[in-house]
Amino acid sequence: MTDKVATAPHRFIVVEGPIGVGKTSLARKLARSFGSELILEQADENPFLERFYRNPRAAALQTQLFFLFQRTRQLEDIRQHDLFETVRVADYLLDKDRLFAQLTLDEEELGLYEQVYSRLAVDAPAPDLVIYLQAPVEVLLDRIERRGIRYEQQIEKQYLERLQEAYARFFHDYHAAPLLIVNAAQADFVSNEGDYNQLLEQVRRIRRGRQYYNPLKSAV
Repeated sequence: MTDKVATAPHRFIVVEGPIGVGKTSLARKLARSFGSELILEQADENPFLERFYRNPRAAALQTQLFFLFQRTRQLEDIRQHDLFETVRVADYLLDKDRLFAQLTLDEEELGLYEQVYSRLAVDAPAPDLVIYLQAPVEVLLDRIERRGIRYEQQIEKQYLERLQEAYARFFHDYHAAPLLIVNAAQADFVSNEGDYNQLLEQVRRIRRGRQYYNPLKSAV
């Protein structure tokens, strides 16, 4: 049964991974299963994002600062309420904001971004579990094309390759929360209940450290 799980295994779950890997879709499904509050980064609200994909150098700083303010505002709202009042599932980790900044900004822009970041003094709630989804760049490109968001069709393969490498470096040194690293290349966690139930069992089991999960092929 995946529509509702009686007892959620964690109070705050974050799903992360590069563009196109399926983190938002999985976060939505986990939130339904656990009857939890869903926190999304709402990229479509960023007025600079389309310009960034069209011309990264011209709009990188505006895009990054908008995301930073948006995400910190959301997390401050969480801090104003008791984190343990409800279960929450999010499709982003605030720490990854700096990952994108380091990837897209030049030296002077990054210096300005770091000044803004430090002045915000963000006290983000720590997740109880981070699910890091991985997939090859070719898979990401295919999923981006199939979901058909117009401005995303301008994303270049080289950018995704650099993003993949940045995520790999980031999570190689990540120890702030239990980490479940998932090979999402072949699995369909949204439409295939077998795939989803296998992942759900992993989510319910992990309590500490890091684990790697390579889904078994399951029938629809």
